[in-house]
Amino acid sequence: MSVTKEDVETALAGIADPGTGGDIVSAGRVKALSVEGDAVRFVLEVPGELGKAFERVRAEAEARVKSMGAATVSAVMTAHSEKAPPDLKGGGGGGGGQRKPAQTPEKIPGVARIIAVASGKGGVGKSTVSANLACALAAEGQRVGLLDADVYGPSQPRMMGVSGRPASPDGKTILPMRNHGVTMMSIGLMVGEGQAVVWRGPMLMGALQQMLTQVQWGTLDVLIVDLPPGTGDVTLSLAQKAELDGAIIVSTPQDVALLDARKGIDMFHQLRTPILGMIENMSTHICSNCGHEEHLFGHGGVAREAEKIGVPLLGEIPLHLDIRTAADGGAPIVVSKPDSPQAQAFRDIARGLVGQGVA
Repeated sequence: MSVTKEDVETALAGIADPGTGGDIVSAGRVKALSVEGDAVRFVLEVPGELGKAFERVRAEAEARVKSMGAATVSAVMTAHSEKAPPDLKGGGGGGGGQRKPAQTPEKIPGVARIIAVASGKGGVGKSTVSANLACALAAEGQRVGLLDADVYGPSQPRMMGVSGRPASPDGKTILPMRNHGVTMMSIGLMVGEGQAVVWRGPMLMGALQQMLTQVQWGTLDVLIVDLPPGTGDVTLSLAQKAELDGAIIVSTPQDVALLDARKGIDMFHQLRTPILGMIENMSTHICSNCGHEEHLFGHGGVAREAEKIGVPLLGEIPLHLDIRTAADGGAPIVVSKPDSPQAQAFRDIARGLVGQGVA
């Protein structure tokens, strides 16, 4: 018997809400409910001060939905508070009162290093760089994980050629996917293709924490985290929950992209996360017919910015059709055309990171 969304809502409406005395559905606790086949997923958004009380509610909700015939039930509980948020990483500040320190970032068991790949704006090729960099590090003999934390535009399942839903043998831990020598998890595997992720901050933080701590990453030399563009909740939550070893900033050479990249760099400085270097993507274009080289977005802007802030320019990636078609086909160019100049540009960056001991 197939389970419908209405069936799930009816079942959850029979669970008492500890905060209001009503039920959890009418109280608005149930968010992002999705039913696809025999897999049911939803978020319980609860007051922070009632987190312990709602853990029992979460367990009861999962049990009720499973008893209806759902094979997989994932209930993520996110807590929010009405109190003013703490400083980014516990730093002091002006304004009179002393702020409480934020939670201490923690290591993920089995993961030696975590590197965030970020950009100030969308459209600069950050996800393409993340996928190819992960595959390039794997080709260098590293045990690599790739976490697609770009919750609003998860593209790693397509780029890495991964489909299907991650299994959860005990209903608590999640088994990640693996392809091209890379262990991978993405929010895109948890929702339907083409389904919008319409979540507020607390729900995003809950999903990110679940992917960080409930996924069986195994033993990894490095976990690459593909962040959403900009300086929003996901990046801040990642820096507060996980101990980041560094960040890589991706930008195109044009001034508009660099303006936003500087904001991302400033954000990581405030989070006290080291900048490992910058990558200039879409650096140059060479005509496949005549061999003419043209700098469509300018050239050298990222190198000058890297020199200005005192970090390495890790590499310059050309604008080439093969990079795009390889990613669309589910095999990044490092895998599909490993001997091409485009693939070697990514391999050079990977070798540099390994040589520095940061990956």
